[in-house]
Amino acid sequence: MLFFLSLRNLLRNPRRTLTVMITVAVGSASLFIFHGFNTGIMNQYRNNMIHALYGHGQIFVKGYREKIFEKPWEHWITNWKDLEPKLRAIPGVRQLFPRVQFFALLSNGQITISGRGQGVDGAKEAGFFETINIEEGVMLKDQPDGILLGIGLAKALAVKPGDRVTVLSNTIRGSINGADLVVTGIFHTGMREWDNMLFRIPLAQASMLLDTDRLETISIGLDAIDAWPGFASAVTQAAPELETVPFAELDKVYYQHSVDWLQAQFNVIQGIILTVVLLGIFNTIATSILERKQEIGNLRANGESFLEVLSLLTGEGVALGLLGTLLGLAVAVLLNETLLAHGILMPPAPGITRQFNVMVELQANMAVKTLLMGVVTAAIGTLFAGWKVARLPIGEALRST
Repeated sequence: MLFFLSLRNLLRNPRRTLTVMITVAVGSASLFIFHGFNTGIMNQYRNNMIHALYGHGQIFVKGYREKIFEKPWEHWITNWKDLEPKLRAIPGVRQLFPRVQFFALLSNGQITISGRGQGVDGAKEAGFFETINIEEGVMLKDQPDGILLGIGLAKALAVKPGDRVTVLSNTIRGSINGADLVVTGIFHTGMREWDNMLFRIPLAQASMLLDTDRLETISIGLDAIDAWPGFASAVTQAAPELETVPFAELDKVYYQHSVDWLQAQFNVIQGIILTVVLLGIFNTIATSILERKQEIGNLRANGESFLEVLSLLTGEGVALGLLGTLLGLAVAVLLNETLLAHGILMPPAPGITRQFNVMVELQANMAVKTLLMGVVTAAIGTLFAGWKVARLPIGEALRST
């Protein structure tokens, strides 16, 4: 009954009611869109890292990542043929990508520079790692003597697709081995660190260069990112000598730190927006309540208690918060479907060399959270504004003009 009376009271001064609703709506819409913007940034970056470099995670021999070994290949995976069917049988596994990583010298006959190589199964990886941006040429697939170069590496070597590059590397026994390869394509990830150093060659060529059939790591492609905890648990049971590392840990400096930083930034912005909304509600409703002293005095004279009057006023605040927040959420969805439908073009972030288009990804759980915050903030603002007036002596309230 109090809530319905509160709704009726809102209609007595539509202008003031509309002012408070707009204040709540603007704050709620801003909060909802900003959260969606942050979510869009991190989801895009996450998708780029998963489908360009790491997969959903990687498998190593246990303890390999925590230490630096004089002969790291002695701690590589040796039983790939036996391990592969066990891993493929785990639910959620979409693809497995065996890899070796090594450092080498690359030469075009005149210029020699160092690079960081990855031996990969090109035919398998081409279908999953689709966010590797090919600037020239084609993706490394089934070319037995192909090499895919990062754009910075290609510029330093002054080569283009079709040119030949010699790769020189030490074998695990210390001798020097070489391979004469043909540039199939030039790629960029948007991250200077990778684009200036990374090159990819077929796994068979890498095994020949290093003179070993061992694998340093196995990258994992899953059906969904949420499947990682279950996959990691299954690997621990099936092969306890191995450890699983999710992509967020592999890319901790860029991804996880960025997630933490953006979340902290969002918390600050959220606090500022809620404070502005709270002050706006308090100011408007306080003015309204001061003008209604006689009405409150009449309610008290008719037998309504202090708590009942305060509950009526707070009910008005809750109704305003609910209606204002719903309006704000509706406006946010409308803006996202119209003005923001094609995303927001952002300049290169720190450590990134290219622009990217961020889609605002509105989240249902954030809509519920925003609704609750809007209602609670409006209720608190009304409670503070109505507390003093509701406690006035009845006579003093009735004498107010």
